[in-house]
Amino acid sequence: MLAQGVVLRAGLISLIGLPGSGKSTVGRQLARRLQLPFVDSDQVIEQRLGCSIREYFEREGESRFRDLEESVIDELTQAPDGVLSTGGGVILRPGNRQRLHGRTRVVYLKSVPDNLFRRLRHDKSRPLLQVEDPLQRLRDLHAQRDPLYRETAHFSVETGRPSVVSLVNMILMQLELSGSSPTGAQAATGA
Repeated sequence: MLAQGVVLRAGLISLIGLPGSGKSTVGRQLARRLQLPFVDSDQVIEQRLGCSIREYFEREGESRFRDLEESVIDELTQAPDGVLSTGGGVILRPGNRQRLHGRTRVVYLKSVPDNLFRRLRHDKSRPLLQVEDPLQRLRDLHAQRDPLYRETAHFSVETGRPSVVSLVNMILMQLELSGSSPTGAQAATGA
């Protein structure tokens, strides 16, 4: 049993979910609230590539992109603390799922495809949604990826209609209930 006053730390917190589920937006706010560094794996990848993920995807294909993503995730999940926003397909590779789950506290921002479609219908930057029927594509992605997100996550938060602040509060509550709150949750005493 830990002594009273011992502060438990969450270390690195990772956000996973479908494209448009709010990983970057929620991640920035969560990091700000916790006074931790924020990293968006897609931004790191784009900085290294010198071009957008969409351009690289079109030129080199998804497999080459996933190779690079896996390398970046391996590197980023070795940070001692912070908030990491990941790309929607990060869970497609078993190595990524293992690294995220084993090295970080993973929060799945769970969204239904219809809500995502309303948010993303005019977004041309997401390569997997540049198809004739993006709503059906989101439904297919959800069917394929939801089991992998659930397998990887320590916690799941429904994004539905809550505000970003509400989502951040729900994540903080989950972390605190698990005893890994980086906000300084105190360990309980007792026999």
